Amino acid sequence: MKITREIKIGALFILTIAIVIWGVNFMKSKDIFSSQKVCYAYYPKVDGLVSSNPVYINGIKVGYVKDVGFVSDESSNIKVAIVISSKLAVPDNSVAKIYSADLMGSKAIQIIMGNSKTTLKGGEILKSDIEADLKEEISRQVLPLKLKAEELMSSFDSVLIAVKLIFNQSTQQNLSKSFENIKISLDNIKNTTYNVDTLVSTQRNRLASIINNFESISHNIRNSNEKIANIIANFSTLSDSLAKSNINQTIHSANKVLGDMSGIMQKINKGEGSIGMLVNNDTLYKRLESSAKNLDLLLEDLRLRPERYVKISVFGGKKK
Repeated sequence: MKITREIKIGALFILTIAIVIWGVNFMKSKDIFSSQKVCYAYYPKVDGLVSSNPVYINGIKVGYVKDVGFVSDESSNIKVAIVISSKLAVPDNSVAKIYSADLMGSKAIQIIMGNSKTTLKGGEILKSDIEADLKEEISRQVLPLKLKAEELMSSFDSVLIAVKLIFNQSTQQNLSKSFENIKISLDNIKNTTYNVDTLVSTQRNRLASIINNFESISHNIRNSNEKIANIIANFSTLSDSLAKSNINQTIHSANKVLGDMSGIMQKINKGEGSIGMLVNNDTLYKRLESSAKNLDLLLEDLRLRPERYVKISVFGGKKK
């Protein structure tokens, strides 16, 4: 049988269409020659996930996104159909996580393998998760810094206001005077230090002598330890003797003597007795004073005119 030209053209056309369909599906990451299974996942948002986006397990492409759409007109949840190879044993408790595949924000799904013994057969609903994109992650990381920066700026504003209120003209003048006083004080300290250094330099020999004297004294004390111990023992014996003596009786006797003396002094002050009359009556005093004056006059007259009282003979005999 001879193949006509029309049959050849038709077969070539069909082959071309098949190649085009295969190429389009290949470009969409679809493999029409391998067995596949479809699973589903529900998301509150997909953040740019579209059909034909790849699906990965541990970084290896295992499928693609078949369809993305709302669950119903009344619901805002989004249903995503995920096609993966039937050859893979994927636990039914695995998680389908949407994440950014590159810095441009292209989306993909990462299958995080679960630990269930039951594997996916097709038609199951996977758990879903969404990874924060770069913008959200940066915002999340920067937000605490932003809040701290705002608090810091607010604190700076408060500090600046306080500084402005504190450092007025009067305060500036006081600070200037304070710095001047501090400078004067430092100069005084410098001069004092210089004087101390000079004093130490000039009195070095005397200080050495004083230190030597202290060493000699300490040496003498060390050598006199036995004597000091004897003195302390004597004091201890004396204190024991005093403790054993009748101190109370002695104090009582002393109090009695003081009381008697107080009575005698009271009698003297009242003019009782000879001593009292002598102390309180000035007549005797005046008489004694007059007698003393007369005696002085007599002695003076005796000194000036001894001939009145003593007769002296020039020739060795007294005149009778």
